[in-house]
Amino acid sequence: MNAPSRAAEQAALAAPIADAAALQSFVGSAWDERIVPALTDYIAVPAKSPMFDAQWAEHGLIDRVVADAARWVERRGVGGLKLEVVRLPGRTPVIFFDVPATRAGSTDTVLLYGHLDKQPEFTGWRSGLGPWTPKYEDGRLYGRGGADDGYAVYAAITAIEALDRQGVARPRCVGLIETSEESGSVDLPAYIDALKPRLGDIALVVCLDSGAGNYDQLWLTTSLRGMVSGVLKVEILTEGIHSGDASGLVPSSFRILRHVLDRLEDSSSGRLLPESFHCQVPATRVEQARATAAILGDEVWKRFPWACGADGGPTLPTTTDPVEVLLNRTWRPTLSVTGVDGLPELGSAGNVLRPFTAFKLSLRLPPLVDGHQASLALKALLEDNAPYNAKVTFHPDGRAGALGATGWNAPELAPWLEQALNAASRAHYGAPLGYIGQGGTIPLMSMLAAGFPKAQMMVCGVLGPKSNAHGPNEFLHVPYGKKLTAAVAQVIAACP
Repeated sequence: MNAPSRAAEQAALAAPIADAAALQSFVGSAWDERIVPALTDYIAVPAKSPMFDAQWAEHGLIDRVVADAARWVERRGVGGLKLEVVRLPGRTPVIFFDVPATRAGSTDTVLLYGHLDKQPEFTGWRSGLGPWTPKYEDGRLYGRGGADDGYAVYAAITAIEALDRQGVARPRCVGLIETSEESGSVDLPAYIDALKPRLGDIALVVCLDSGAGNYDQLWLTTSLRGMVSGVLKVEILTEGIHSGDASGLVPSSFRILRHVLDRLEDSSSGRLLPESFHCQVPATRVEQARATAAILGDEVWKRFPWACGADGGPTLPTTTDPVEVLLNRTWRPTLSVTGVDGLPELGSAGNVLRPFTAFKLSLRLPPLVDGHQASLALKALLEDNAPYNAKVTFHPDGRAGALGATGWNAPELAPWLEQALNAASRAHYGAPLGYIGQGGTIPLMSMLAAGFPKAQMMVCGVLGPKSNAHGPNEFLHVPYGKKLTAAVAQVIAACP
């Protein structure tokens, strides 16, 4: 992308902006009449990501939600829009749409991103709710995938349409909607390579797959963590043996696994031990965390669904300092065990020493740590010098040459974007822009940062407090989604 001249930037900032009230009116009607019904149908389809449905192609559910979204986009009749469902052999499909500029002389492009694949069901949905049973209640649309991130393609097109209906000039807009994000975007690099000649000069990336600190203002994501996930398995026997006969002689596979994990994590504090998994937190991000902590206060930790502790009171977090809470969940590595194999259900657990134990590990990495290198380091750490010469294996998720996902640290905001974001937040939320890091991972962002180093980034989303992406009772906060869509439109119009 060619950086805009000072004169061009000043002219863009001085140009008339879209009428905020008109944007809100159009976007609000679009959500009520078209987007919520489309998302209701989308939520009902269990279009699980390939990591959770190895037979996704045969089941056809990903193809169904892609076809539904593509048909919806084409029916909107946006002037000059061209849409293609792109399919590379052996990979999940993507939607690519291209809408020509309405601003004379504009050569830059706005890239809008989202995904349509979903996480699996999980348990614990409250009565009347379920992952594939959408329910609209008190401004919240419940069900898997609506907020993460099925709404993105619908909101993106609506934002473009809102500007065109007002006759507000804008740059060229392209959309990239993938279907392997929840599997670490394993197919996305191939599509970016294939589509790069058609993307053009990316001036602004609008990623709608992130979160919000509250529902009271526009939130800009400043960083994302990377991730290494995979299965750690310890095998000690070829079959289960009576525990009274074998215990004391045959080492427990669970104990060996626990011992191996002690190489990685201090179980008393949760701190990851290898220094290579850590990085220094930039001073700017620390200052932003302090400002965000001043806005959100104790809600940064109170918003989680804590269980009762040993004394009947609430379970306590690792820290109640709001600044440390924000930094812990965005700039420090952490380990979670998200699944287990080799353990029978409690009702079927006899007196048997089990032959193996397997854990699904999710290692979140700071934004500046390379995901692929961390994956290799983790495999070596866990597998080398196995206790008792047990068979210890760690199989990281991903494809050869692309194991792990690297995080992302946002580039410095250009003056025009900082001004546009603040103006959009005040116009549609009545409050200033908020800055927040996110603990999740969007692999696309590190890919685009490498491929388009001069592009500006508007990373945002509807996943605010208690929206619970990936878990039970996930919901999309529709009033926030309406305001975000209008804000995106206003920022697109301000792009030089």
